[in-house]
Amino acid sequence: MNISFRRAEWADLPAIVALLADDVLGQQREDSSSPTNPCYVDAFKAILADANQLQAVAILNNEVIGTLQLTFIPGLARKGAWRGQIEAVRIAAAHRGTGAGQQMFEWAIGECKARGCDLVQLTTDKTRPDAHRFYERLGFVGSHIGYKLAL
Repeated sequence: MNISFRRAEWADLPAIVALLADDVLGQQREDSSSPTNPCYVDAFKAILADANQLQAVAILNNEVIGTLQLTFIPGLARKGAWRGQIEAVRIAAAHRGTGAGQQMFEWAIGECKARGCDLVQLTTDKTRPDAHRFYERLGFVGSHIGYKLAL
């Protein structure tokens, strides 16, 4: 597959939201109605304005088939190491299991290396065992327990 990866643009926003909503968890917490909910517009403005944020899309045949958000985090721990945080990973249902996700992660890890990150990290919902196996195949290790507090 000839997939390309790039920073998301305004025209990609409806497709990104649709991808986020296209799974069991996303159906419960996302709003893929048209026009695009203003909360997504505001969030995308903030992402575009922040040099340490990168909303990325995977493109195949001029169609958005995947997305993820990279956050570059400076820190004092690990001798001032930068971290790449990968979140909100989605591949369109028709392209799951085709290698598109692996290509997207290889691209994202390359972006983290290019930014000087010493570590790439992510969180994943406990109810996603297929995702856990995928991340482990890519070399990620479930070394920590993550906690969230909804506000």
